[in-house]
Amino acid sequence: MSSRPSPWESVPTPFVDFTVVRVPDLRGVPIYWGRDTASQCLLIVELTGDHTDQFRSDSVTLNGIGVDMRLGDAPERQRLVLTLARHVDTDLFQGLCETLVESLRAVDDSATALAVTLAHLKRWKAFLSGRRSIMSPEQVRGLFAELQMMRSLYAVRTKPPLAVAAWTGADRVQQDFIFGDEAIEVKSLSGRERNSVRISSEDQLESLTSSLFLAVFRLTELPESDQSISLNNIVTQIEGELADAQALEEFARKLSAYGYAPLHDYDSPRFMVSDLKTYRVAEGFPRLVRSGIPNGIARLSYDIELETIRPFECSSSEILGRA
Repeated sequence: MSSRPSPWESVPTPFVDFTVVRVPDLRGVPIYWGRDTASQCLLIVELTGDHTDQFRSDSVTLNGIGVDMRLGDAPERQRLVLTLARHVDTDLFQGLCETLVESLRAVDDSATALAVTLAHLKRWKAFLSGRRSIMSPEQVRGLFAELQMMRSLYAVRTKPPLAVAAWTGADRVQQDFIFGDEAIEVKSLSGRERNSVRISSEDQLESLTSSLFLAVFRLTELPESDQSISLNNIVTQIEGELADAQALEEFARKLSAYGYAPLHDYDSPRFMVSDLKTYRVAEGFPRLVRSGIPNGIARLSYDIELETIRPFECSSSEILGRA
């Protein structure tokens, strides 16, 4: 059982309808912990306006969790109600709800809040129906670095939905980002690691595009720093910055494909990017590619020492600074 206190402990069971306690310290849409007459645990997201069509067109079903749109206490209000069917699943439901609350903490637009909620539920559905294992520390760092690159791309180079569309790492394409005739492979290093990166296949540094770049993020774990963020934090930041229902849907799909679900396990470690080095993969770059592998070798991986590729280092503006 979880050692975390249950937010429903302070919510009494009503005789009719349901009772609620508002989630404190939110800057976005109102959210409530609740119980119904059967003492079932509820999470209620209050929305302004009519979002019935959006809910119906993008609805999601979860085994053991009811997802309903109900009328609010005024004509211009609606309530999205999540209901836990079985008390035995309270810990799991609590994790889903707490991470959803964090995703919505600063979302004040009701349509965006609904899109974020449905994307969140779809990600949990994919997690519950598929792989349930926790990602390894290497996988966490790798995903964090790719998401950091995504944020850098739409902060400088392109619009957020286009950066999400360009992210191909979750779909196991050769490189992690593809923009037209340009590709980017992203790697991460922890502060304790030596100066080498692992190339996990003969395809990662061979591209059909005209330009291929290698971006290496060095991540430092700083659990007490205000400057550091967790994997869950960066996912929440991106969801808040997308503000586009279709992009949110695509982002959620790709996160699920990667094997991510917003579990408390990913509240730590907390990272800060201490360095970013970018390299142009050009003639003479040390690499093994499929076209040069002898027949009979099915798959390989190898390490590249960063010192040996210093001649290929380029400014990050070659990736991020173009219009």
